[in-house]
Amino acid sequence: MRTILISRTSPPLRAIMYICLCNAITDRQIAEAAEAGARSRADLAHQLGVGLGCGRCVSCAEAVLNEIVADPPCPAEKLAA
Repeated sequence: MRTILISRTSPPLRAIMYICLCNAITDRQIAEAAEAGARSRADLAHQLGVGLGCGRCVSCAEAVLNEIVADPPCPAEKLAA
């Protein structure tokens, strides 16, 4: 995930990336769904509506989910997000 440093004294901010344009679903929402137990594209479709429009987002959404599940953020990163 990308982080943006505004100044040396401010905590880094993570850029928001839209994964599904049809339903305006972001990578942060996918991370929240993963924290709530989502583990598959079917879970993302059920919880967020990923892939229920044109379907072009499914592979990217699944890749984001797999990355988050493989390397969950530590508590300090959650506070900064």
